Amino acid sequence: MSNQRTFDPYETFKKVSIQWEQRMNDMIHLCTNNNDFIKYAKMSSDSNAGYVEWLRKSQEMLANQLNMPTKNDLANVAKLSIQTQEKLDSLEEQIWNLSDSVARTNKEMESVVEVLHEVIKMTKQLKTQQEETKEELAELKNLLAERQTTTKNNRKPVTGATK
Repeated sequence: MSNQRTFDPYETFKKVSIQWEQRMNDMIHLCTNNNDFIKYAKMSSDSNAGYVEWLRKSQEMLANQLNMPTKNDLANVAKLSIQTQEKLDSLEEQIWNLSDSVARTNKEMESVVEVLHEVIKMTKQLKTQQEETKEELAELKNLLAERQTTTKNNRKPVTGATK
């Protein structure tokens, strides 16, 4: 009893499917190896292509009459959108570069301003020193003038007392 095989419906289905596929392939090869069939298929394909072209043109005309966008219009909008995005990206990059440049310039200006503050501070110091020096010079001139007048007075000859 162990030698008996059980019935497997899937195996039978597989065999039938393989036979059916082989017969269909043979039939297709028979039909397509015929010159008349090839000519008919070419004519059918050409007429179908003409019909598709006529349908496309008719759709475009109807869409234009109804102010509806066509497939080409949508493609053009997509291209423009992509170009605009690329330009925006380019402008954004330029703005970042400009911002970096402005930041560097601001730092340079801050250092120049610091130097200018130091120069102004030194100029004020020099001005106050100059004023002090002028005052000292004026005092020295006054002292010199006084000294010269006192020495002139001391050198004057005495007249009239000795006779």
